[in-house]
Amino acid sequence: IPPDALLIALVLGARKKAFKYAGVCTAASIFGAMLGYAIGYFVWWSSPNEFSSVALFFFNHIPGFKPEVFEQIRKMYTEYNFWIIFTAGFTPLPYKVFTISAGAFFINFPMFLFASVVSRGARFFLVAFLIWRFGPQIKSFIDKYFNWLAIAFTVLLIGGFVIIKYLI
Repeated sequence: IPPDALLIALVLGARKKAFKYAGVCTAASIFGAMLGYAIGYFVWWSSPNEFSSVALFFFNHIPGFKPEVFEQIRKMYTEYNFWIIFTAGFTPLPYKVFTISAGAFFINFPMFLFASVVSRGARFFLVAFLIWRFGPQIKSFIDKYFNWLAIAFTVLLIGGFVIIKYLI
């Protein structure tokens, strides 16, 4: 169950506690992210540059997922680590896959934690704020459009940084 569904139900039941629930959701999500990171960090490799049996299982049983593909993904994580974690944390993408990957790629942990706190916190506090401010009438709008709104927000945010970096 996505945490957003539980957050929405809790906030609709007690709007005065909206931000408390958002904080709890954020903290629990960050704990889960750290656990995912640890799984990737400690389970993916058996020794430096040697895949564990878990990694080999994935390579052998997931069509198209080969060591070469893993290496391409690692290069993207190395170059765009903050943005990958931030985007995955804010959008409806399956966040646990990205947290495990971050650990497997040895992404800088403080940066990983920062990106996770910012993105997950923004997501949960935005949902809590909307319900706190607009009440039950916003629920159907969030249910229907949240994924699209999260994607649009992320595209605009990244687009803004690209414009600032390359055009200004």
